[in-house]
Amino acid sequence: MSDRRQFRDLASPAAAREAVDSLDLSPEPERVPLDEARGRVLAERIDAELDVPGFDRASVDGYAVRASDTFGADEADPAVLDLIGTVHAGAEPDVEVRDGTCAEISTGAVLPPGADAVVMVERTDETDAGIAIRTSVAPGDRVMVAGADVAAGSRAFGPGTLITPREIGLLSALGVDTVPVRGTPTVGIVSTGDELVRPGGDLHSEAGQIYDVNSYTIAAGVEEAGGEAVLYPHAGDDYDEMERLLVEAADECDLVLSSGSTSASAVDVIYRVIESEGELLLHGVSVKPGKPMLVGRLEDSAYVGLPGYPVSALTIFRTFVAPAIREAAGLPEPRTATVEGRMAVRERYSEGRTRLMPVGLVEAGDGEADTLVYPVDKGSGATTSLVEADGIVEVDADTDYLAEGERVTVQLFSPDVRPPTLLGVGEDDPALSRLLDRLERPRYLDVGSRQGRRRLRDGVPDVAVVSGPTDRDVDPVDLGGWTREWGLVVPAGNPAGVDGLADLVDRDLRFVNRATDAGLRASLDAELDRLADRRATERRDLTAAIDGYELTVKGFESPARKVLDGAADAGLGLRATADTLDCGFVPVGTESVRVLANPDRTDKPGVTALERAVESALDGAVADLDGFEA
Repeated sequence: MSDRRQFRDLASPAAAREAVDSLDLSPEPERVPLDEARGRVLAERIDAELDVPGFDRASVDGYAVRASDTFGADEADPAVLDLIGTVHAGAEPDVEVRDGTCAEISTGAVLPPGADAVVMVERTDETDAGIAIRTSVAPGDRVMVAGADVAAGSRAFGPGTLITPREIGLLSALGVDTVPVRGTPTVGIVSTGDELVRPGGDLHSEAGQIYDVNSYTIAAGVEEAGGEAVLYPHAGDDYDEMERLLVEAADECDLVLSSGSTSASAVDVIYRVIESEGELLLHGVSVKPGKPMLVGRLEDSAYVGLPGYPVSALTIFRTFVAPAIREAAGLPEPRTATVEGRMAVRERYSEGRTRLMPVGLVEAGDGEADTLVYPVDKGSGATTSLVEADGIVEVDADTDYLAEGERVTVQLFSPDVRPPTLLGVGEDDPALSRLLDRLERPRYLDVGSRQGRRRLRDGVPDVAVVSGPTDRDVDPVDLGGWTREWGLVVPAGNPAGVDGLADLVDRDLRFVNRATDAGLRASLDAELDRLADRRATERRDLTAAIDGYELTVKGFESPARKVLDGAADAGLGLRATADTLDCGFVPVGTESVRVLANPDRTDKPGVTALERAVESALDGAVADLDGFEA
């Protein structure tokens, strides 16, 4: 009996998980070509380095015009413009639209110089005198401006994002050819036991031999969990050969798995190798099947010994080891390809066709049906709809609407899709992007402060990030915030000598504005109200004098990039953006950025994690948020 090793005190399953979790299986990050990135996990944040689209383009077939030439036009009294040429998609315009002229344009074509709107062909007629425009349009109508889909400088993906075909699509649109991803954990598999024969070898059943099932079964499990399996030669029960193979595998892999030779019999000596060459953390777990289990460290690698019986080995692997491999690879737990949920809002639909409605998921945490389903649809040309949606709900052609609270089935884009830990909406902000990096799997929709408040009032998101003045009535929980300096972004050196908002009104300067949903836009309009009061006039009189006030762009960097491109003399923006892009900056004021929480979700882990991140930033614990004050 002196040669027989008895099990140590059996560990609980929780202790076994703790032991496995204490092992470091994580490989170094790496960069892979885009066409090899599917199924990998981002190791760092990717920001958009260009606008998508990268140019102002027509969203319909029609005629590119100067909007001012159409003012007052209607069916009874059309405006007649001279046709000066045609602009095709994929071609650089060779015409310039001037007063009284227009250019025929195709959907997706570059808006020619001088034009600021497109009239759809259905509202026009060809006449001997020219093109009759039977409607009036405003600047920006039927135009997808540069950055309307994805704005340069915006947060495309955060670290930990699982790359599926939808992410590949947006990365392609951004021109990304190599992707920083978390490394794939390599798992060496060593089978032991004199009775085992590799499939394809000669089997002598009379000698008690069986085919090696575990090596291939566990290797498949490793690949399924996101690791790279490496099969090593069969070791038998020879101590020296077992030691050689285990040390070799430990030198080459992040994790070593063995099967067999883990029980307490005299010939099962693998635990002696681990104690000799590394550290044995655990021997035996109080589970059935699968009591024989080893956990330890071998050289600089992690080690887990699985039982010899295939069912036991696979059970232990899936219960304890596969989750650790997935975590090391950054992959989520698998789940089914469909999810049952309830509509977060009422969604009208009466087009008489079957609709495949892109939807996102958010966990309500209200004790009822936990998963809320909300529509995500920014138009067929927007690649970001794919990223913001988790799946689709098929809506029958005869359905007029989906009621709030109605049960629906979501067909997930991938079985790996899970609801985000936090759903945030509202203002885009560079400090917020860095805060979100510190959360696990958040989703943030930069819809602007106005939309953020509205959606928070409707109860869909967990939080809304807002800035600027507002008269919208919401009753949220304030999680904190910071201030940011805003003003006019100008070329380096401020060659035009811009001194403030009054210069936009009084001088011949081209300006780039933000959309009305943006908090920055609200701050600008409030400041223009004050300027109007000082001049005893109305704000609309001032805005009418600002060249470019009505033509807006998306994204906090978009106006600055217009300035850098020479398309404008000044743009509405942040000092942080001007510093990042090496632009000049004319300060106008500061505004508060607040993180507002849905009152029913304050205990949700993602919300509390964001609150802690905000508090840490304001306490100075987050170095890269310097410059943003409480």
